[in-house]
Amino acid sequence: MKMHKILLLAVACTWAMGAAAQWQWIDKDGRKVFSDRPPPQEIPEKNILKQPGGSSAARSAPATAQPAADGAPGAAAATPAAAAAPAPKLAASAPGSGKDKELEEKKAQAEAAEAAKKKAEDEKIAKAKAENCTRARAAKAAFDSGKPITQPNAQGERIFLDGPARAAETKRIEGIISSDCAR
Repeated sequence: MKMHKILLLAVACTWAMGAAAQWQWIDKDGRKVFSDRPPPQEIPEKNILKQPGGSSAARSAPATAQPAADGAPGAAAATPAAAAAPAPKLAASAPGSGKDKELEEKKAQAEAAEAAKKKAEDEKIAKAKAENCTRARAAKAAFDSGKPITQPNAQGERIFLDGPARAAETKRIEGIISSDCAR
């Protein structure tokens, strides 16, 4: 029974080591990203906060160690502090602006969708007006030709239009032409 507990503990420790192999960086939008894969190439070294086998401070140590060789020992102590100070400011200010950017992007997408919907509706109305105009002009041409015109009445019977009915229908058609054919 004791051997099972030791084996279980060994498996748990091995499993936990996989979780320790994590990368941590700040992406271009200012958000912290955690991954088991390295960051994309466009992420600068200064934005890598943690990597497997050590932190990014170990990677940037050669860059900060060079000024120490050039200047006084006090400069070596100031350089790591100066390098560490901008990173928290970036991390502190960037998430707020990242959320603002996301909000602005969502707002712009909603406005674009609304504009596209309005444009589609306007196109639909314009197409309907163009069809109405075409039909009204054809009807006006038929009325202007002087041929007898028939229309169905309330009972569905075909009747010939007399003078006043013909004048009323001509007036209605001219109204449609004036409203739908105006460009």
